[in-house]
Amino acid sequence: MPALLFLVIVTQLPFVTTVALSFLRWNALAPQNRGFAGFANYRAVFTDPALRSSVGTTILLTVTVVLVSLLLGLVLALLLDRSFRGRGLVRTLLITPFLIVPVAAALLWKHALFNTSYGLLNGTLTWLWSLFGSDDPPQPDWLTRTPLAAVAVSLIWQWTPFMMLILLAGLQSRPADAVEAALVDGASPFDIFRYLTLPHLRRYLELAALLGTIYVVQNFDAVFTITSGGLGTANLPYTIYQTFYQAHDYGLASAQGVVVVVCSLLVATFALRTVSSLLREEGVR
Repeated sequence: MPALLFLVIVTQLPFVTTVALSFLRWNALAPQNRGFAGFANYRAVFTDPALRSSVGTTILLTVTVVLVSLLLGLVLALLLDRSFRGRGLVRTLLITPFLIVPVAAALLWKHALFNTSYGLLNGTLTWLWSLFGSDDPPQPDWLTRTPLAAVAVSLIWQWTPFMMLILLAGLQSRPADAVEAALVDGASPFDIFRYLTLPHLRRYLELAALLGTIYVVQNFDAVFTITSGGLGTANLPYTIYQTFYQAHDYGLASAQGVVVVVCSLLVATFALRTVSSLLREEGVR
């Protein structure tokens, strides 16, 4: 009961307050115009062109990051599932990006890699061109030319280890006798992956994709740190930040937050069902 009361106070009361604020007309720049707005804030949420653009950016960013990190995580999990010298060290190094604070990771990519003057990418281009005797290497401004791709790459780098861990756990729970029987019957490694490994990993792939979607949809650090929401990179969390802290429209920002929470809950529901099915399967075994 104490834990339940603490959970309600910390999570549910703020959400109920946010829902209540979403029905109010409350802009700090016009305090005399405060009052009940009904569903006006929600109508503004679904008719605002800037918000529709941020929804599209959020979907594109989430799909790209989840799919690419899931594919890379699968490749790394398959490699780490084999026995080789130094596997423990390699596994630890590959997990490291996921353990870095998101803001620190975003700053690392913005300054250490993407910077046009001293970044690693342009420095590598300078070195490569110097090998051929050229003094005029290309020095692209990555954050200006490909801002959304820059944000996506930083998130892929950070979330690939998460996908790898989930899929590696799934690989290690694969029945060894079925694999041995397939090898005895003359199955190739590709056949084993296609007909045994991939079907076994289906639940783990779904779980990794759903959990990754929940977290990437709510990502704020990378967008705020790398591009400050400019050049078409503003996603839903950053748009809420702009509405609340820059426009000071607390009612509209609360309505936007409620919409994001509801969408996240829909994805979380599928994630919980996937986890429950995995636990039931493990219990049967």
